[in-house]
Amino acid sequence: MVSLSVDIAGIHLRNPTMLASGVLGISGKLLRKVAMAGAGAVVTKSISLHPRSGYLNPTIVKVDCGFINAMGLPNPGVDYFVKEVAIAKEGGAPVIGSVVGEQVEEFVEVALKLEKAGIDALELNVSCPHARAGLIGQSPELTYQIVKAVKGAVNIPVFVKLTPNVTDITEIAKVAVDAGADAITAINTVKAMYINIEIGKPVLNNVFGGLSGPAIKPIAVRCVYEIYRAVNVPIVGVGGICKWQDAVEFFMAGASAVQIGSGIAKGLSIFREITKGLEDFLEKSGYKRISDIVGLAHKV
Repeated sequence: MVSLSVDIAGIHLRNPTMLASGVLGISGKLLRKVAMAGAGAVVTKSISLHPRSGYLNPTIVKVDCGFINAMGLPNPGVDYFVKEVAIAKEGGAPVIGSVVGEQVEEFVEVALKLEKAGIDALELNVSCPHARAGLIGQSPELTYQIVKAVKGAVNIPVFVKLTPNVTDITEIAKVAVDAGADAITAINTVKAMYINIEIGKPVLNNVFGGLSGPAIKPIAVRCVYEIYRAVNVPIVGVGGICKWQDAVEFFMAGASAVQIGSGIAKGLSIFREITKGLEDFLEKSGYKRISDIVGLAHKV
């Protein structure tokens, strides 16, 4: 008998799959639905201090290898969202609040309000490639300041979501951990664009967006592998996970849990499909738990 439960920075998950931020995370009812569909934890859409309307359409385009989106981080603001936390928790899975801001003080204020509302953990979004806030994660100094300030203000675990749009992702990971990060989430989307050749113009209103889907999985796996060698905190892998085999790659690279984003285009059944595949794989291979394969690729 194998066990799929994992513990990430003191947060217990019944299985190692999470809903990634930005997907179906705008309301408590949607988060509850995802949890009841089998996700081990759910991450909210990135929440800011004040409401954000986001960019004008078009904000998303499907490409051969995935999706490119530039939503502009639309959300109703933290004062509205705190009322959704209790509803989300009815799903029976931990709820992780994604926090975004443009100043240190904004991150701290949103974090405190979400903590007071009963959120289980925080994930600091310093990495969105199509918003000004995403530039934070390209700066070691800003990353340190924000993580340090939030950790000093709250008493719940703090995850930091990193961008692949840097020269050395391990440098940012080390800084985040030095500042007190309890876990690292890797990665956010990859900066990209798409041009309509019939009219000779970029499709997205914002011109640039973030590429997600199968195309970025090898990049994400590489980032997790490098981060695992650089820091000693749990890593949550995300990027292009569509089947259980993808999840196994992330675990072997060093992730302790995984997040699913664009993969839910296949339907919410993906969470149970992946967990069933993981269970069968572990049993067939003679492993007892997920931790048995975490970092396995580093041992060869």
